[in-house]
Amino acid sequence: MSASDQFRTYRPFVGPHDPCPPIREKSYNVPPQLFIPFQPPNLQQFSAYDALKYGTLWPALYAPYPDPSAPSRDGKDGA
Repeated sequence: MSASDQFRTYRPFVGPHDPCPPIREKSYNVPPQLFIPFQPPNLQQFSAYDALKYGTLWPALYAPYPDPSAPSRDGKDGA
């Protein structure tokens, strides 16, 4: 799962009588451990230094938390 797959977006209903300005697109985080139901054998591991740096021993479970409102590299703005 790449960092771009970690955040997903949806468009909530915007009512005609909402008192506040609408948020047209919202995003949410999908953690990678949802897609690994058990620990597979021979799963790649970080070095001890990198494991402490990233907060997990396994790269498959590393999920950085970029700012979803920051513009992405592909030119599309976040939610």
